[in-house]
Amino acid sequence: MFHVKQSEKTSANESFGMDTPLARELADLSARRRALEAAKVEFTGDTRVLTVSNQKGGVGKTTSAVNIASALAGLGAKVLVIDLDPQGNASTALGVPHSADTPSVYDVLIDEFPLAEIVQPSPEDPNLFCAPSTIHLAGAEIELVAQVAREHRLRRALEDYLVENAMDFVIIDCPPSLGLLTINAFTAASEVFIPIQCEYYALEGLSQLLGSIQMIQKHLNPALHLSTILLTMFDGRTRLAQQVAEEVRTHFPDQVLETVIPRSVRVSEAPSFGQTVIAYDGQSAGAIAYREAAVEIASRIATQSKEK
Repeated sequence: MFHVKQSEKTSANESFGMDTPLARELADLSARRRALEAAKVEFTGDTRVLTVSNQKGGVGKTTSAVNIASALAGLGAKVLVIDLDPQGNASTALGVPHSADTPSVYDVLIDEFPLAEIVQPSPEDPNLFCAPSTIHLAGAEIELVAQVAREHRLRRALEDYLVENAMDFVIIDCPPSLGLLTINAFTAASEVFIPIQCEYYALEGLSQLLGSIQMIQKHLNPALHLSTILLTMFDGRTRLAQQVAEEVRTHFPDQVLETVIPRSVRVSEAPSFGQTVIAYDGQSAGAIAYREAAVEIASRIATQSKEK
């Protein structure tokens, strides 16, 4: 029988395959989980209203809105998600019914229903609530044109709601366009949260979005400012993703979160089960990244400097 002598330079861990990229990734995830468990976030009682917007589709806008909301609720914040997208994907991900006969944001904007009459609790967390969207919202853009104070309808409804229902965060999920629904969101919010995909066309259309924000600041809502940019669908193995991240950080050094959201199968799977990734697999890499981003957002001062 022959015995192969181990090299003295090879550690015991290396000999059992512990010093591998996968092992390092698992060790990193474990360390990040422990850091999240130790994280302490305090909420002041003031309500921060963030509109999640990007006119470019497929950048993880709704995914980021619902997962950040769920993660904030897990930290102890009371969170309301307003689904302004006619597709209703945020409502689906939060497990909230939004069939055609469900009272929805459409009724608030067009028929002046009180927001309290349509808000539903999410089964994910007792601190998480949702104002659902239905297919009727697809026609709201046209119907709003003839309405009085059409740009301020969501703001007024939200202000009335918050008098009786204290929230730490209100997160508004916008459609991928710059129509009247998005303008209502901009008018109701004080902060703009932009998810940006780490791919070639990441900054395409961003200048137009920033121009729209400046227009809203000037004419409708002086308090509105770009507070948060989240890099999504990040693949650290590609040089392109790293270059896009560097470029965005160069242009927006104060707004870009340190946390980046990786490409993740779990994040993609979760909506098909009517859940956020936080509820679906809270220990996965995608869930941990969203939880870290939520801690960052919660730790930031709501009145941080406006976009220069």
